Amino acid sequence: MLAPRLPSPLQEVPDDRFARRGLRLLLKRDDLIHPELIGNKWRKLVPNIAAAGGRPLVTFGGAYSNHLRATAAAGRLLGFPTVGVVRGEELAGRPLNPSLARCAADGMRLHFTDRTTYRHKSEPGVLAAILRAAGAEGAYVVPEGGSNTEAVRGCRALGEELSEHADVVAVACGTGGTLAGLAAGLPAGRRALGIPVLKGGFLDGGVQALQERAFGARCGDWSLDDRFHCGGYARTTPDLEAFAQDFEQRHGLAVERLYVAKLLYALVALAEEGAFDRGTTVAAVVTGRPFP
Repeated sequence: MLAPRLPSPLQEVPDDRFARRGLRLLLKRDDLIHPELIGNKWRKLVPNIAAAGGRPLVTFGGAYSNHLRATAAAGRLLGFPTVGVVRGEELAGRPLNPSLARCAADGMRLHFTDRTTYRHKSEPGVLAAILRAAGAEGAYVVPEGGSNTEAVRGCRALGEELSEHADVVAVACGTGGTLAGLAAGLPAGRRALGIPVLKGGFLDGGVQALQERAFGARCGDWSLDDRFHCGGYARTTPDLEAFAQDFEQRHGLAVERLYVAKLLYALVALAEEGAFDRGTTVAAVVTGRPFP
């Protein structure tokens, strides 16, 4: 039921915006690892499921969280209970949106909490109160986005899979766990590039802290470019939408908008700026695909 396709496929994409600058573009198709635990969700969740040891798993996310959907699917496939703590209060009498309805159909028990409490969920006292209110005391807790020590170590394999294939490996970043593990798995002479999809410029310290907890120190050659968030998480612009549609038409690939579109948009812009030396092979990690 959880048989993965690993290593995930590596697909070269002929694109004149890169070719005319002497660059190659590869897509690391992590979206094809598993039909329901897609991309970095597989790499992050599976080590946490093992660490949970069969205990109920509680995690956090917004009303359209892909992480919640993947966790709920894993619970259904493997037969363990899941609880999703959802940011924002439930609207009485209103149906669940399609994303949360899928979570519920997969057996996830949803617990809504107000945004003020949610912002403080990492504080021990607030977390304990949330778990009590959700009836999830004693559950194994996975943070929002799934980024913790187990997840970061799981994502190290992504860098190892790409070690002989690309000079620069780029990934869209939410909480930074995938970048932290990816960079640790790349050998000397290769570098990782993170494209944050949230604004705020806070992620550098977060990625370093994740690496320190997972590996004892900052490791690997990595950097962030936070110019391409388009206003913040789940925000878009007409230019980004037009770019994503054009990329789909050029290459026959459905482009997920929250993360992957911003990543590819950034890489095209960086290529046009001359950010990569001629002869560079750039790999873009496709961490997800559009949900139906």
